[in-house]
Amino acid sequence: MNEVNVYVVSDSVGETAELVAKACVSQFRQSRKSVSIKRFPYIEETIHVDEVISLAKENNGIIVYTLVRPHIRDYIEEQVKVHNITAHDVVGPIISSLQEVCEESPINEPGMVHDLDEDYFKKIEAIEFAVKYDDGRDPRGILKADIVLVGVSRTSKTPLSQYLAHKRLKVANVPLVPEIDPPEELYKVNPKKCYGLKISPDKLNHIRKERLIALGLKDDATYAKMERIQEELDHFDRVAGKIGCPVIDVTNKAVEETANVILNDLMN
Repeated sequence: MNEVNVYVVSDSVGETAELVAKACVSQFRQSRKSVSIKRFPYIEETIHVDEVISLAKENNGIIVYTLVRPHIRDYIEEQVKVHNITAHDVVGPIISSLQEVCEESPINEPGMVHDLDEDYFKKIEAIEFAVKYDDGRDPRGILKADIVLVGVSRTSKTPLSQYLAHKRLKVANVPLVPEIDPPEELYKVNPKKCYGLKISPDKLNHIRKERLIALGLKDDATYAKMERIQEELDHFDRVAGKIGCPVIDVTNKAVEETANVILNDLMN
C-alpha cells in the first residue's frame, strides 16, 4: 500500500486538526508512501461519524479529530475501538486537563476559535486603516472612519489613532494648519464621531522644541515659536467650532487617558 490516508474530523471547520496532521506529515518527507489528508468538517451527527469510520476501515486510514461536543467525541472513541482504527483526539485531553485545573465545565461550542480569529482580524483591519488614513493622507477615510481626530501638529493624533485601532476602531486623523483649508469631508462627518485635540501653548512649545532638538535642529524654528503656535491653536478653535465636535484638552493627558475619554463618550 503506497498511500496513507488521514481523515480529519471536526464539528467545526477542521483547520486545527488539519494543521496538526500536516505538521506531523511534514516529518516524513523521505517516506516512499504518499500521505493524503482529507477533511470532514461540521460533523454533528453520529451517522456522519459512521461514514468516516467506514472509509478509515476500508482504507486502513488514520483519524485525527477535534470534537468538542461530548456525545460525538464519545461516539467516535467507541467506534474506533470497535473497528480497531487508529485515531487521535487533538483537543479532548487538553479540554479535560483545563476542566480539572480551571474547576469549571467547558462550554462545548464548536468554532469558538474562529470568533477569536475574527476579533483578531478586526484589530488588524483597524490598524491598517489608521496607517492608511494617518495625518490627513487621504480625506476619503474621514467618512469611512469610526472616529476622526483633528488637531495641530504634536497633539498625539497618530499614537492615539493606533491605540484606538487596537480597540478595533477605525480612526482617521487630520492635522490642522492655518495655510491649508481642512478637507470638505471634515464638515460632512457626524460631529459625534469627531474629536478635537486641544493643548496649551506652553506645553506645545516645549514638545515642539524637544522634537526639533531630537531631529538635530535648532529649537528656535518658526514651528516652535509661540506666535506661530497661537496662530495654529486659534485656527484649531475655529475649525472645531465649525464642525461642532467635542474638544479634549490633552495638555497633561497620556494617550491612554485621552483614549478612555473617547471610549467612555462613545458608550454614552
